Amino acid sequence: MQTASYTEIQRVLADERSMTDAAEAHGTLVGALCALPSYRFEDWLQEILPEGRTQSDSGSALRGLYFLTTETLAGQQLEFEPLLPHDEQPLSERTAALAQWCTGFLYGLGSGSIQDLKTLPGDVGEVVRDFNEITRVGVGAAESEEQNESAYAELVEFVRVGVQLVFEELEPLRASATPEQPDPPLH
Repeated sequence: MQTASYTEIQRVLADERSMTDAAEAHGTLVGALCALPSYRFEDWLQEILPEGRTQSDSGSALRGLYFLTTETLAGQQLEFEPLLPHDEQPLSERTAALAQWCTGFLYGLGSGSIQDLKTLPGDVGEVVRDFNEITRVGVGAAESEEQNESAYAELVEFVRVGVQLVFEELEPLRASATPEQPDPPLH
């Protein structure tokens, strides 16, 4: 499945004057998809763009990312991937983007019917608590570049699998919730 790259989504968001970057915007989308029974493309735009809609033709890249994300989350092939910078980018940039992605995910997850993310039970609660820790991740100065790259790769895989677990485990919550129009964002 092909979609816009991190760099392209980053450019689109900058052109649209978004206050969020590509990683955080995608994390917000994924968290909301995990928590809400109905989260439309338009709902996501309300969260990430100042006007709540694209001002140009660049909306197709965001639309493509939205539909690819919904498809891979719901799919059985476990193809979901968080939107992060390519491996050619400096590790510090990729690590910061992973932290921002987790921040966005927690925000999106909190936009659903879950009153307090800290009270989630079992594996879901543990994943959410770990994602909260990842929001503060950084590159270890005392570690070798190889060790830092390995640790980063492990965290990305943990996030990828953790999201799939949260999505599956919260399915009964989404199924039992009545889809409502979300309140307009406060920003």
